[in-house]
Order: sequence, then C-alpha cells, then structure tokens
Amino acid sequence: MPEPHTHEDVTGRKAGVVIASTRAASGVYEDLTGPVIVDWLTEHGFEPYPALVVPDGDSVGAALRALLSQQPAVIITSGGTGLSPTDATPEQTLPLLDREIPGIMEGIRRAGTDKTPTAMLSRGHAGAAGKTFVINLPGSPKGVMDGLGVLDPILGHLCEQLEGGHGH
Repeated sequence: MPEPHTHEDVTGRKAGVVIASTRAASGVYEDLTGPVIVDWLTEHGFEPYPALVVPDGDSVGAALRALLSQQPAVIITSGGTGLSPTDATPEQTLPLLDREIPGIMEGIRRAGTDKTPTAMLSRGHAGAAGKTFVINLPGSPKGVMDGLGVLDPILGHLCEQLEGGHGH
C-alpha cells in the first residue's frame, strides 16, 4: 500500500507569492496576507521567494511572468479577485495558464462561503502554467487561510502530478 502523503512531499520546491494591493504597494498600509502565505509555504516544506507586493492591474501580470521564468512549483497570489474596478488579478492570471483546475476554486469558494457569503464573489483562478501551479486567493487574511486550508491536503500530490509523477 502506498505511504500516505506527508508535508515532506514538497521539500525543496520553490514557491512564489504575489500580493496585489495598490495601497500596500504604496505604503498606505501593511500587507497582512504575504507573511501568512510565506509562513504557510515554509511550514509545508517549500522554499518561498520573498513576497512581491505590487499595485493592482498590469503589475500583477508582470510579477507573475517574472516568477514563472524561475519555474517555481507554486505561485500563490492574494488580492485583486473581487469586483472593484481595479481588481484585475484573474484577468492577469488566466492568459498565463495552460490548463485550469476549476475544482480547486470551487472548493475554496465553498469553504469561504460557509463563513462569509461574499466569498462567492471571488473571481480567482487556479491552474497550471507549465509545471507551476498558480492560484489566486482573496486579499483578506481569513480568505487566504480558508484557501490554504483547501490546498493543504492536495498540494503535494498536485505538484507531483505537474512534475510528471503519477501520484497516488
């Protein structure tokens, strides 16, 4: 019988974090989600690059393309997934994905909606860009924690599959 998946599955894998927040990027307030994501990735055996805090819009796409050139196993974004006029993270992410993985976002929206009905307004994407898993999480620490909770049991297996392994 195969061994159950453990957090060691991801050891040594690089990870990128992009925070889409015009106000945090300009220093109006401190980014609260980047440290949560970086700590979570580290606890799960990834080697995260420092979080990139960028303004909403085209800067998000530029940050994603820069990280993708490094070919990390995972890129997690936070912010810019709502309906305000400047929220453009999904539009910046989608053209970079080779394949979408809609079930992950369905799971995240479902987990968040149990606590906050507005979670269903998140327009984020999840998918593969080459061998890199890319996911858009909401901009709130609670929304990020909900999303990471959904990723927790599947991320090692997902990375393995994208790298060409068969998984279990």
